Amino acid sequence: MGRGQTHRKNRDKNTNSLPQTPANLKRPAVEYNEEFADAADLEAQARANAANQRVKMKQHKDLNK
Repeated sequence: MGRGQTHRKNRDKNTNSLPQTPANLKRPAVEYNEEFADAADLEAQARANAANQRVKMKQHKDLNK
C-alpha cells in the first residue's frame, strides 16, 4: 500500500460513524413569498437569475468547443 491508500481507508471508516445533526439544532426550511418581497429582494433575485444565465451560457459554449 502507498502512503495515500491508508489515509483513504481510515477516512472511509470515519465517515460511517460521524454523528448527525440533532433535530433540535436543525433550522426549518425558509420559503420565498413574492407577496412579502421588497425592492432589495426583487433586485437580488434578478441578479441571481442573471448570474445563473451567464453560467449556463458559459457551460454551453464550453461544451461546443
